[in-house]
Amino acid sequence: MWFLIAGVLMLLMKVAEFGPVANWSWIVVLAPFALAVAWWSFSDTIGLPQKRAMQRMEDRKADRRGKALEALGIDAKRDRHVRRARDTARKIAADNPAPPPAPPTKLKLDERPPNEPRM
Repeated sequence: MWFLIAGVLMLLMKVAEFGPVANWSWIVVLAPFALAVAWWSFSDTIGLPQKRAMQRMEDRKADRRGKALEALGIDAKRDRHVRRARDTARKIAADNPAPPPAPPTKLKLDERPPNEPRM
């Protein structure tokens, strides 16, 4: 876009014979248009317009979801903070596991606890 703006300004200055551009060659004056075409073909090749369109769509989707949650009376920011706190607690618990509980002792069938009377 900047190449086009520069090209139009230089073209107008050349046609109006204004400033130093009036003495420049037509090749120099028309060069920004060629650079704009080169940039657009390069950006299309690497998929830049598609990436921008997808980002705009994701932003619209997030805005729409936020408005829907707000209309339902759900505070999306609070939920985000709660989720972040929960994730942090899980991460801390994973880093510092609690010791495993002691295995229960097994009694043999003919053994009784010491204080239980015999029947």
